[in-house]
Amino acid sequence: MIAQALLKLPDFALFFSVSLALVGVYLLIYTVATSHNEFGLIRQNNIAAALSLGLSLTGFALPLSSAVVHSTTIADLLVWGVVAIIVQLIVYVLVRIVLPNLSARIAAGELAAALFLGAASLAAGVINAAAMSF
Repeated sequence: MIAQALLKLPDFALFFSVSLALVGVYLLIYTVATSHNEFGLIRQNNIAAALSLGLSLTGFALPLSSAVVHSTTIADLLVWGVVAIIVQLIVYVLVRIVLPNLSARIAAGELAAALFLGAASLAAGVINAAAMSF
């Protein structure tokens, strides 16, 4: 029984590694796409930046986890991981339409703007994850 489980370890390691790489790609793309420096702000103890980025990351991780569960190949995982990245970028753009001064507000530490962005990212991630139940 344990031996059978250990036979699956390489598959786990592959899917987990690709997922971590996708998380890294997501963070890189998302932080470049935003008009504020999330990591710089987080280093300065800006709670608004940490909250918006953290919830956005969670909004990405939810559909990514669904993609891991439902993918049969790494190619599937990569395709659906890219879809999840695109969905989160679209959410950011849409929230900026509603709050044109979003980045300035987050940089100023305004929690309302950060929470709205984070909640929108999380909501999109939940819906995206459910839609990935192919």
